Amino acid sequence: MNTANLQLEGVYAVLAALFQALVDKKVLDEEEVGLMLAEVERGIATGAGRPTEIRSSNVEAMCFPVRFLRSALKASSQGQRPSFAEVTARIRDKQAE
Repeated sequence: MNTANLQLEGVYAVLAALFQALVDKKVLDEEEVGLMLAEVERGIATGAGRPTEIRSSNVEAMCFPVRFLRSALKASSQGQRPSFAEVTARIRDKQAE
């Protein structure tokens, strides 16, 4: 595996923990975080001003961090602490539906 991927895995885990801490401390609520992440994903997916040469698979890759955070936070709100691999499998399964 590419070392950069391992570093990004760590960044995603930290961001998920940070968002959960903000929810736990009532700085933001789950709905606010969910709406913010949905807006970010929509912005990435629509990509106003993005060069047309960027493939849909690249856009999907750009959306992955947002989807990871949404899935990890949802699991956390249900008292679960899934591993990175478990969250990515959930994302993959959801996309296959």
